[in-house]
Amino acid sequence: MARVTVEDCIDKVDNRFELVLLASHRARLISQGASITVDRDNDKNPVVALREIADETLSPDDLKEDLIHSLQKHVEVDEPEPDPSSFISAAGSASGDGDEDELPETLTFDQMSEEELLAGIEGLVPPEKSDDY
Repeated sequence: MARVTVEDCIDKVDNRFELVLLASHRARLISQGASITVDRDNDKNPVVALREIADETLSPDDLKEDLIHSLQKHVEVDEPEPDPSSFISAAGSASGDGDEDELPETLTFDQMSEEELLAGIEGLVPPEKSDDY
């Protein structure tokens, strides 16, 4: 019975550290009940994992992807935010069809210049003070 060493696997996985990570991940999968692809020969899970890598019954790239997936806690999907001008153009093209049930709801925003905003703020009257507070 031949023993698997790192030298048998290093031509499949270039980096020794990565080989240890992949073999340990595979050994954990085997201990959790994953089926093995080589004969066990009374070997322990880490040796079986190394033999699987050495015999190329498992792809190191697939093991690496599975390892990465198992370590991810939260997968963030980066979706682009809609352009506000698309809301305005959709509102303009949707008007005039006649059937309001089929029209999509669109948002419209009022545009205001800085001068108009300042004039509006200056025109505000402070609330009257009362004795209740």
